[in-house]
Amino acid sequence: MSENAGMNATVERLRLAATGRLRPAARRPAWFGPVALALALAAAGLPALAGEADVKAVKAAREPGGTWRFDVTIRSRDRGWDYYCDRFEVVAPGGKVLATRILLHPHDDEQPFTRELAGVAVPPGVRRVTVRAAMKPGGAGGAVLAADLAP
Repeated sequence: MSENAGMNATVERLRLAATGRLRPAARRPAWFGPVALALALAAAGLPALAGEADVKAVKAAREPGGTWRFDVTIRSRDRGWDYYCDRFEVVAPGGKVLATRILLHPHDDEQPFTRELAGVAVPPGVRRVTVRAAMKPGGAGGAVLAADLAP
């Protein structure tokens, strides 16, 4: 299509729209645009959408005696002693906290960082736990990860 023909088609559509003889395309609900944008950005995994303390990886291993060890990698937005990731928790289905690892200092210059939590007693029958991290002060968190526990 030549540039002139394309311009003529655009002018004709505008003329028909102005006279009410051009039917508009199917309209989407008002919420469609913002929801579609949010879903697309979330699916893209953009860092701008990251939480304050995101659990990036979890490795669970059974220890002698039946307890569990969790190696947890966290990326947090630490900003010194007044605002840093100060803990992560291993949580059973239903929300019961099974164990907490207290982090005693900020990790401004060590991102992401990995810490362990050993000796975690997991109730019989639980085959999956969730690991979440939190910031000091306020407890803001971010992405959580599930860890499957091999029988």
